[in-house]
Amino acid sequence: MLPASLPGGTWTLGDLTVTRFGYGAMQLAGPWVMGPPADHDGALAVLREVVDLGITHIDTSDAYGPHVTNRLIREALHPYPESLHVVTKVGATRDQQGGWPPAREPENLRRAVHENLENLGLEALELVNLRLGNAEGPVPGSLAEPFQTLVELQQQGLIRHLGVSTATAEQVAEAQSIAPIVCVQNMYNLAYRQDDGLVDALAEQGIAYVPYFPLGGFSPLQSSALSTVAARLDATPMSVALAWLLRRSPNILLIPGTSSTTHLRENIAGAGLPLSDEDLADLDKIGR
Repeated sequence: MLPASLPGGTWTLGDLTVTRFGYGAMQLAGPWVMGPPADHDGALAVLREVVDLGITHIDTSDAYGPHVTNRLIREALHPYPESLHVVTKVGATRDQQGGWPPAREPENLRRAVHENLENLGLEALELVNLRLGNAEGPVPGSLAEPFQTLVELQQQGLIRHLGVSTATAEQVAEAQSIAPIVCVQNMYNLAYRQDDGLVDALAEQGIAYVPYFPLGGFSPLQSSALSTVAARLDATPMSVALAWLLRRSPNILLIPGTSSTTHLRENIAGAGLPLSDEDLADLDKIGR
């Protein structure tokens, strides 16, 4: 049974108020995030359920598919409810092998923004994250040129708010020296805690932190520790991992993905799982 309201309450991204429990659309595409979904109508049903359940934050990218998830979002939800906010990413494309080669040259970014606009059916994108790094994580180096390109598109009225993804703390600071950002989207979970300091620093500034892969990266020992807490609470490891993230810091926004309405409801219920001080103490030992 779902809670009366979504767990975690809301957060403000610039002038956008979103539910801290959001939805990531990546899994709506086909295998390896390539091609159409096996169940087209089922994908539309999940998106409509997202809105019906009160979620106001959908995370997507035109690279998913490519173009697949954005077109599904438009088909399912356009014209969008005023309360719904769609966040997208640019800075990577897809190759025929299913890889994610970077696409951060100015012409790549301009094309990506216009493709997002077209496929989502929008005149302006509410929030665009610049994807940096690669599949292994952040890569040090200046983001000035690609980020400045997005700032120019923002000044043209095509983007309202900016963020960065797969970024080092130094790149976050560099972006902030160029223009305000409202969120950082990086890999982070119970076991992968390299961004602990960044999470806290952003919280002090009122900037959101959006973790992806909330359950990924566990060793067998760490997975056993998580499973022990989950068993004590008669819950799934995913439920405990999501609930821990919401408790970790008030600026953390969740975007777990699924192609199932049943799993969507399970994720919401799991994120609202109450964690005791003992649970939190045991979980905080993971990844440290």
